[in-house]
Amino acid sequence: MPILATPFAQLDLLRQPEMPNESLQAFDAADEYLLNHLHEQGLSADTRVLLLNDGFGALAASLAPHCRVTSSGDSHLGQLALQKNLARNNLAADAVRFVPASEVAAGPFDLVLIRVPKTLALLEEQLIRLHGQLAPGARVIAGAMLKHLPRSAGDLLEQYIGPVQASLAVKKARLLSATPQTKPAPTSPYPTRYLLEKPKLELSNQANLFCREGLDIGTRAFLPHLPKSLLPLRVADLGCGNGVLGIVYALGNPEAQLTLVDESYMAVQSAADNWRAALGERAVTLRADDGLAEQPEQSLDLVLCNPPFHQQQVVGDFLAWRMFQQARAALVTGGELWIVGNRHLGYHTKLKRLFRGVEQVAATPKFVILKATR
Repeated sequence: MPILATPFAQLDLLRQPEMPNESLQAFDAADEYLLNHLHEQGLSADTRVLLLNDGFGALAASLAPHCRVTSSGDSHLGQLALQKNLARNNLAADAVRFVPASEVAAGPFDLVLIRVPKTLALLEEQLIRLHGQLAPGARVIAGAMLKHLPRSAGDLLEQYIGPVQASLAVKKARLLSATPQTKPAPTSPYPTRYLLEKPKLELSNQANLFCREGLDIGTRAFLPHLPKSLLPLRVADLGCGNGVLGIVYALGNPEAQLTLVDESYMAVQSAADNWRAALGERAVTLRADDGLAEQPEQSLDLVLCNPPFHQQQVVGDFLAWRMFQQARAALVTGGELWIVGNRHLGYHTKLKRLFRGVEQVAATPKFVILKATR
C-alpha cells in the first residue's frame, strides 16, 4: 500500500469502496503538490481550512493535527473513506468536520483548498457558496492533475473569487491560486430543471447530477418498460440520481414501498425535492449510502438500477458489479433486479454469475433492459 509522505504526515490511506488487489491509490500528485505548497507558505494551529472534494481524505488526514479542518464533498463513499483513514492513522473521528455538498459549509475560512471535480457545475456551485464565507486575507488554491484540469476551471475561479495565478506543473499536477476580491453576491444557476413528458413531471437537479439538462438516454429507454404490480412490493431505486426511476415506478404502482439511495448527497437532495413535488407526502425512504451495503438481507422484492460506469475520473464496471452483488444480497428469493445498460458492457454475462435467471426485457440499438431473478 503506497504511503502519502509530506511534511505534514506519513499516511497509509484506503480508497472506498475497498477492492481486492486494488491498484489505484487514495491520493495523487496534486494532493502532494497542494500539501507541499501549503507547508512552504506556512500554516498555524488556528487557521480555519475548508477542503472541497478531498476524494478519500488525503488532505484532511494530513492537515487535521495542524489546523482547524472542515471538509465538504458530494460523495458518501468519500466521507466513509475519510472516517476510515482517520481511524487507520490514529486520528480522532472528530478531528475533521464533514459537511455534505447538499449543505453550505459555514465560515469564515482563512484557507480554501479545492480538488477540481470532474463536474465543473459542482465547482461553480461551490465557488458561489464561498461568497461571504472567506475571512479577510483568505487564500483559495485549487489543484488537479493536468489531464483533469480544463481551462474553464480557472475561468470559474476568476469569475467568482478573483485573479488567478497558475503554478508550474510538478509531476503532471498544477495549482491555481485565486486572490479573493470583493464581488456582488452571485446568483446560482442551480438547481436546473427539465420537463418529462410521460408521465408529466418537472425534475429538479442539483449541480453535481449526471444529465442535469435533460433525461439521460439510458433512463429514457428504461422508463416505458418498468414493471407493474398491485402488490405492496418493497422496491429500491439503486443509484437513484434525481429519483426519476423510483418516482415513475411509484406513480404506476400505488401500493409499492420505495427506497431511493445514492452515494451523492446532491442526488438524494434532488430526489427528495422531486418526490415531494410528484407524490406529496407519500412515504418514502431516501438516503445517501454505499449503495445497498446497509440494506438488510432479503428485505427487498425489486431493485431498479441504471448503474454508473465511473467513479470520479476512473472508468470501469467495478461499481456496477458491486451494485449487482448488493442487490442480490438484499433481494428475497424470487426477487428481481431490473437494469438498463449499454449493450457493449456485457451485463447479461455478469448477471448470470450472480442470479439464477437473466432475461432481456427490451432493447434499443444502444441499450438493453435486463431482468435478473434471484
